[in-house]
Amino acid sequence: MEAATAAEFVVESPDVVYGPEAIEAQYEYRTTHVSREGGILKVHPTSTRFTFRTTQQVPRLGVMLVGWGGNNGSTLTAAVLANRLRLSWPTRTGRKEANYYGSLTQAGTVSLGLDAEGQEVHVPFRALLPMVAPDNLVFDGWDISSLNLAQAMRRAQVLDWGLQEQLWPHMEVLHPRPSVYMPEFIAANQGARADNLIPGTRAQQLDQIRKDIRDFRSSKGLDKVIVLWTANTERFCDVVPGRNDTAENLLRTIEVGEEVSPSTLFAVASILEGCAFLNGSPQNTLVPGALELAWQHRVFVGGDDFKTGQTKVKSVLVDFLIGSGLKVVIKYVPYVGDSKRALDEYTSELMLGGTNTLVLHNTCEDSLLAAPIMLDLVLLTELCQRVSFHTDADPEPQGFHPVLALLGFLFKAPLVPPGSPVVNALFRQRSCIENILRACLGLPPQNHMLLEHKMERPDPALKSMGPTACPMPCKKPPVPAASTGCTGDANGHPQDEAPHTPTT
Repeated sequence: MEAATAAEFVVESPDVVYGPEAIEAQYEYRTTHVSREGGILKVHPTSTRFTFRTTQQVPRLGVMLVGWGGNNGSTLTAAVLANRLRLSWPTRTGRKEANYYGSLTQAGTVSLGLDAEGQEVHVPFRALLPMVAPDNLVFDGWDISSLNLAQAMRRAQVLDWGLQEQLWPHMEVLHPRPSVYMPEFIAANQGARADNLIPGTRAQQLDQIRKDIRDFRSSKGLDKVIVLWTANTERFCDVVPGRNDTAENLLRTIEVGEEVSPSTLFAVASILEGCAFLNGSPQNTLVPGALELAWQHRVFVGGDDFKTGQTKVKSVLVDFLIGSGLKVVIKYVPYVGDSKRALDEYTSELMLGGTNTLVLHNTCEDSLLAAPIMLDLVLLTELCQRVSFHTDADPEPQGFHPVLALLGFLFKAPLVPPGSPVVNALFRQRSCIENILRACLGLPPQNHMLLEHKMERPDPALKSMGPTACPMPCKKPPVPAASTGCTGDANGHPQDEAPHTPTT
């Protein structure tokens, strides 16, 4: 596989037009519908022609974090600053440099296709369509603690001391705005740090959050703001008819001061200000009333719960086991702290009564896994705001559904529009993102068939894609050294050395 040495590429096709303002692409979406007739399943292939339009102008983007002074918020802010400043620091195992490892958009790659030698050509994921550069993000946010971001970083104990020392003068000038504190919704041990609070009624708190968003946008000269909830996990809210089941009832509940969670309050404020809201915790922040409000205002919402290390491993293993035709049972043990430890047992039922057991011990740095996920959520959500499309049958342009299900790869419990299937398989989730972005360029989905390498006599139309197959097994070239799966520099900075060969 060949790694492209430059991020830029163009699609040469009559179906793709690169204009001064937008990329327009014609795309044939092929799928199947299944019907049941007389006990027989009938499969009907269908085809729909889409026209995608992606605005090329990248905005000045602001990110507001609820829980900015927490482990995740301080770590993400530190990561962007460290990359922007090109920092490096000594450790016991050598000097480390700032990077964006763990980010799909910044460290992941995609295959463009095969070259004349029949080898795959990869480019960084971020090169597919114009995206906001993470180093250019502007941060702000709220926290119930008044600690500045440098103090919060030190309290979190996530980063190496040498990196903290270099970041300190840049972080200590960042102060979170007062936040909403309702002790009945979060753990009792948070009370001691709750010294930075928005006073007043629920309606007054909502107004203040909206003012904060407007102030941030205007004072920093921002084109867009996206809000992420990365604060404490709350208890679940009961969905009660007349309280939070519709947008009208939810707004009335806030106005009269009845029960509404802090996270839902922030979601409502974000939606009313036209800002996408993403829920990084497991509680049911986006109650039916909030989802209806998002639909009414055509504002993206996504959730729930950042999908960090161990959950990805579970998704991969279960996908593998079930894909192999096995029945799976998972047993868990608890985790503690930011350095999460997990011991999980996967027992599969085999044919003829046999069993297969995998026991996996995993230790992960939770905030260092969450930070790149938060980054990807922001960048992909903003990109989706610049994509519109129409079909031949419905020529009126539209955008993605306000419940942005495309983000499922990054959430543990993906939210989907009502009536939509929930996909939890990790590779299917990633393929969804990649193939939708490919569709915006008029490119076919990545299907991994490689039929041109599996034929006795390749079709003449496929000969340009690579050499014909050998009549006898061909001698394989030497296996390349193990790579990181990244093309070029995951920092997003120029790189002089030859890039690593990506893996698939």
